[in-house]
Amino acid sequence: MQPASESMIGVIHEPVIVHEPDLRTSPFIFASPHSGRCYEEGFLRQVSAPLSVLRRSEDAYVDQFFTSVTEMGASFVEALFPRAFVDPNRGPDELDARLFEDAASIGLAPPNARTSAGLGVVPRLAADGRSIHPGKISYAEGRRRIDAYYRPYHDALKSQIDRAVDQFGHAVLIDCHSMPSSSGRGADIVLGDRFGASCGRNLINHAEAYFKSMGFAVTRNRPYAGGYTTEHYGQPLAAVHVMQVEINRGLYLREADVQPSSSMDKLTERLKTWAKSMICTEHTGRLAAE
Repeated sequence: MQPASESMIGVIHEPVIVHEPDLRTSPFIFASPHSGRCYEEGFLRQVSAPLSVLRRSEDAYVDQFFTSVTEMGASFVEALFPRAFVDPNRGPDELDARLFEDAASIGLAPPNARTSAGLGVVPRLAADGRSIHPGKISYAEGRRRIDAYYRPYHDALKSQIDRAVDQFGHAVLIDCHSMPSSSGRGADIVLGDRFGASCGRNLINHAEAYFKSMGFAVTRNRPYAGGYTTEHYGQPLAAVHVMQVEINRGLYLREADVQPSSSMDKLTERLKTWAKSMICTEHTGRLAAE
């Protein structure tokens, strides 16, 4: 495994890892779609943006906050590929026509806010607004990324959700992210439930109350209400509850060089305590019920 402060460059043999407990005792699934830091050499030869800029698109090291949930009977789904390469928190048809040299002959879906911003499933822009590629790429390359990386991630996520529903009668997915400190608007944590549409009230109420009891400043749905994962899988009436968690990077990261700060270990322990409060309270059945 790579050191915490480094990325890996080379062949990505596994696009996604599902960390499972020895004994599954919880319907909770934690997921990190944007903390991948394994970069294809071929991709880096294609791009014009330097690796230091590409890495600022990562939800850096969020994976390390939640691997311990397997000790609590929950599972953890981790994407290893980087967000600047392909973004699993977008719909598979959210393709930016400005990125593809053969876009006119493809028949792409109409643009939405995310593709218009250059942040489709195959991103056109990096975190600082810089173009990732020097020009356009082929649609075939975009499809390759979606088929080889994006789809395995969602196959793994859906499999975990289906298994939890089969075993427990419901599933609770916590979609784990981090946000630039400049966009947090004073919040340490932003919880997203699509303004009440993606999970039951008890889940997000407990999450917010426990974070606040630990001294975190918490807001809901602003500026982040949830992306594709929250929209697509969050179906409380079908017993699938999805909540997005955004963590302010200023709490643990030197954002300029994407390196963990001295406070990362302390935050890891605090988030482990929070995750345990969610999982253990859920055993009473309260969080997954209205």
